[in-house]
Amino acid sequence: MVFGGAGCRRPRRRAPRPPREAASVDLDRIAADLQARFGERVDADQIREVVADSHARLSATDAPLLASRTFSFAASRLDALTAASARPSDTTPSVLFVCVQNAGRSQLAAGILRHLAGGAVSVRTAGSAPTTDVRSTIVTALDEIGVSIGDEFPKPLTDEAVRAADVVITMGCGDACPIYPGTRYLDWELEDPVGKPLAAVRGIRDDIDRRVRELLTELRSAEKVNTS
Repeated sequence: MVFGGAGCRRPRRRAPRPPREAASVDLDRIAADLQARFGERVDADQIREVVADSHARLSATDAPLLASRTFSFAASRLDALTAASARPSDTTPSVLFVCVQNAGRSQLAAGILRHLAGGAVSVRTAGSAPTTDVRSTIVTALDEIGVSIGDEFPKPLTDEAVRAADVVITMGCGDACPIYPGTRYLDWELEDPVGKPLAAVRGIRDDIDRRVRELLTELRSAEKVNTS
């Protein structure tokens, strides 16, 4: 018996692929771009500090698209910082929704409130222990009722976001929020959609939708009282 020949050639081993190059994050450029937006209201050193801290917080969660998310997160924090300093002269009500992962309940509530209120209410979200992405069932459940999640992603809870809010609504993480005078705090007891099938998420969505509509009615009534 003869071994070898064309029918017994060993397949060539493929060379291992080189490791993917890690994406770089140009914090100086991000800070400079934010300086152009917020420079008249926020000191340059503070902008750089917020950018560096935002990058560090998101890095700890293994967040994808780190550079663009660092920019968005830092911009949101600087916006909240300037909004907090403008209170109470700013009459636009501000609501902060907080849950554990900032990937489920808080995103449902924020998406619905933005959809219903347009620009009449400033809406922010945060998580006491944020994950990397909004859950796909949440995106689908919102899309079913015509609500887009947009570019939202889970963000850590920050002091600036709490200080800028007129109303802070927690969902399963009430102890995580610092308490400031003049801010209204609500705790919504809601089932956690993590690991739930879409049918169950729809029920949670509809419960949140009802609560958000009631909240918006209250905010509009309060605005009429304050401006009358």
